[in-house]
Amino acid sequence: MDKQVNSLDSELRNRAKKVVPGGMWGHMNAAALPEGYPQFFARGSGSRLWDVDGNEFVDFMCSWGPIILGHHHPEVDEAAQKQLARGDCLNGPSESMVELAELLVEMLPHATWAQFQKNGSDAMTTAATISRAGTGRRKILVASGAYHGAVPWCSPSLLGVTAEDRAHIVQYEYNDVESLNRAADQARGDLAGIIASAFKHDYGRDQCLPTREFAKAARAAADAADAALIVDDVRAGFRLNLGGSWEAVGVRPDLSAWSKSIANGFALAAVTGNERFRDATSKLFTTGSFWCSAVSMAAAVATLTALRRDNAIEHMERLGGMLRDGLGSLSKTHGLPIRQTGPVQMPMVLFEDDPDNRKGFAFCSATVKRGIYFHPLHNMFLSAAHTTNDIERALDAAEHGFRAVRDSLTNSAGVSRN
Repeated sequence: MDKQVNSLDSELRNRAKKVVPGGMWGHMNAAALPEGYPQFFARGSGSRLWDVDGNEFVDFMCSWGPIILGHHHPEVDEAAQKQLARGDCLNGPSESMVELAELLVEMLPHATWAQFQKNGSDAMTTAATISRAGTGRRKILVASGAYHGAVPWCSPSLLGVTAEDRAHIVQYEYNDVESLNRAADQARGDLAGIIASAFKHDYGRDQCLPTREFAKAARAAADAADAALIVDDVRAGFRLNLGGSWEAVGVRPDLSAWSKSIANGFALAAVTGNERFRDATSKLFTTGSFWCSAVSMAAAVATLTALRRDNAIEHMERLGGMLRDGLGSLSKTHGLPIRQTGPVQMPMVLFEDDPDNRKGFAFCSATVKRGIYFHPLHNMFLSAAHTTNDIERALDAAEHGFRAVRDSLTNSAGVSRN
């Protein structure tokens, strides 16, 4: 797949620059990606995406996580369309809200209630606010470098953010028990909540699952302070464990935040919690005009039902393992070491000795030209729609990717000698 100079994507980028600041904002800005990545897309189906110029890609970003069953999953779309025919944005919620809350409480061992929002930033902000309302305290512990949303109290960017926005945030190092306990001591007497990501998935860095020791220490620190333990399951939720990502380490939170894959691409988020925070949640004023979208909730019920019935996590783990093994073999063949970290169904691939990301960009530029949508710096995502053939196609493209890295190193060496 070669980029056309006079493509519709290029035309749309030029038009967007006139009416959208910067042409695009945030994490979906293709200007931050290697050459050949499109900005605008036309449609998706199963594990595939098509850009506005008709180029087809095997999608290993799954719309940055929301697509867990595959684009346009027929059962999810049917449930959404049936609800849309009855109504979506109404004067109050539909029956789907109660049905979805009941399903979440049934699935999640820690939860006795659920409340709904629209995106991950909403859910994390609500969870933090609930912890403060339920404890009467202010301090929130967060891991250094972790991403919990794009709002001032937790945004990765400090542009437009004031010191006051972060005044009650205390940082610790993920998986570091001593660091966590020091942060809890620093907040002693004023600790409202401890936030931990489902696993460490910082941008552009090696990923790591929580250790059992760390998870138990977080639970103990929250209990000692009578504070809330909050697991941010926005990104990983329903890809690692249908009961919550920390079930694997035997620790259950007081509050969890969800979004991304909860409705297979329909906009929805949720906070789930235990009895300790039910009363505070019932009294808290938190709302949004579109938070009770009946269509998204009907889609979520269909999504979660299909995930349970079809053993989707097992499927994603199997194919993720195939991808990891194949990339590891190619790495050895070409003598180009890579680091593959995090869970296999949410793969992170970084090249060794690549401080300026040139290797990663060369690799992804080559693979995207062959119809494989990888990301050089962000964890990727498998879906239940991916097939063995998709993995084989990805590995064939990766062969070209490793060759492109080798060529780029050879060319760089030639330039440096000259």
